Amino acid sequence: MTGLTLTLKEPPRRRVDMSPLSAVTHLTLAETAALKLWSGRRRLRVDELFDIQPGDPSRLTIERACDRLDYIGRDASEMDIKVKGDAGAYLGMGLKSGSIEVTGNTGIFSACQMRGGTIRIDGDAGDFLGAALPGNKRGMRGGVVLVKGNAGDRCGDEMRRGIILVEGNVGHYCASRMIAGTIAVMGTTGDYPGYALRRGTLLLWQRPRHIPPTFGDCGTHTLSYLPLWFAALRPLGSRFSEPGNTFNRVHRYGGDLGSVGRGEILVRVD
Repeated sequence: MTGLTLTLKEPPRRRVDMSPLSAVTHLTLAETAALKLWSGRRRLRVDELFDIQPGDPSRLTIERACDRLDYIGRDASEMDIKVKGDAGAYLGMGLKSGSIEVTGNTGIFSACQMRGGTIRIDGDAGDFLGAALPGNKRGMRGGVVLVKGNAGDRCGDEMRRGIILVEGNVGHYCASRMIAGTIAVMGTTGDYPGYALRRGTLLLWQRPRHIPPTFGDCGTHTLSYLPLWFAALRPLGSRFSEPGNTFNRVHRYGGDLGSVGRGEILVRVD
């Protein structure tokens, strides 16, 4: 059985809260069509915004998506969601299980406070990827995020657990205030990586322009677990598991000594 497909009729004039669609697995087709989505001060029916093709609601596809569709996959569980086009802010917020795939770019706070599952973004991700919402003290708490393009500032801010993989570049303050988890970046890194890092690992293929002075130089090491870690990423189909991109020699920096100081920045050694 094919999945349920929603095709956007035309780009909405205002942003749309897509979070009610996370409950479609428990709804009939008629109930799904009648769902109300907030758009500005109005509530619009799903069938006002989308053409609907019936199918398995646990396999949801959004066609012709645009960057005004927010909260796609919020708190979803046991759903496989495909977004063909761009997605708005808060993609996969609080995702519990299942998967989300986006063929385009995403807005701010993608995977924020995510708890499990997998998110794949073929384009770029905005600021605060896998971060905590303002006022909260826990960001991403599980799961895997793969970004094929670039990520913005504050990637993994207050991240608690899980893995973020960025094949491109990241902005400033990557892994800022991170509590635990792993962030791996193949491209360049902006200023202040690991700012206030408490625990966790920031794995870099390219040396940052500046290592913060609050990180101690721990020398060069051979880490035998890294090839096993890269091998475990093969099912994702990413560049991280390609033979030419794997390694086990790193230069380690411990810190942030201005915080708890139990984290690390690992930089690839050729």
